[in-house]
Amino acid sequence: MVLVESDSELSRGDTAPAFELPGADGKTYSLSEFADYDALLVVFTCNHCPYAEAKVEELNHLAHAYGELAVVGINPNDAEAYPDDSLERMNERIENGEVQYTAYLRDESQEVAREYGAVCTPDPFLFERDGDRFRLAFHSRIDDAMNPDAEPERHEMREAVEALLDGEEIPVDPTPSQGCSIKWVDD
Repeated sequence: MVLVESDSELSRGDTAPAFELPGADGKTYSLSEFADYDALLVVFTCNHCPYAEAKVEELNHLAHAYGELAVVGINPNDAEAYPDDSLERMNERIENGEVQYTAYLRDESQEVAREYGAVCTPDPFLFERDGDRFRLAFHSRIDDAMNPDAEPERHEMREAVEALLDGEEIPVDPTPSQGCSIKWVDD
C-alpha cells in the first residue's frame, strides 16, 4: 500500500460536512447526533483493509477513554466488489464487540467520503465543537505505525485528542494517513 495524500478541500477551521447515514446498529445518524460531544473523530475506514484493521483497537480505545470525544467510523467502500464491507458485515462486527466506536456508519453512495475528501482507509479527521457545529482541527494519521504488523511508538491522534480537549495547541504535525485506497464504485 501507499502513503496517501488527501485531495481534501477541508482545511483547518472548516465546518464538518453534514451527513445522514445508516449505522451498523440499525439507527440512522446525522452530524447533529454528536452535538453533545466536545470533539468528533470521523474516520473513513472499512472491514477488509489490513491498515484499517490494524487501527480498530486504537479507535476502540479512543472511543472509551475520552467521554467528550465521539469516534465515528464511516465505511464508504464498494460493498458489491468487497462484500466484507457490507452493512450486514459491519453489523456483525458491532454485535460481536469487535468494533466499539460511538457509531459505525455506511456511506453506500460514497457522497460523504467525497465531501470530506477522504482517499484511503483509514483516513481520520478530528473536529472541535464550536457552538452548534464542528470545525476541523486536525487531519492526520492515527499513529506512527507504517504497516499493519508494526507496533506504534507514538499514538499521534491520542495526543491530538488530549490537547484539543484540554484547550491546548495540537503538538503533532499532520502526516498523511497510510492505507488502502477507497474502493470507489466508479473505478
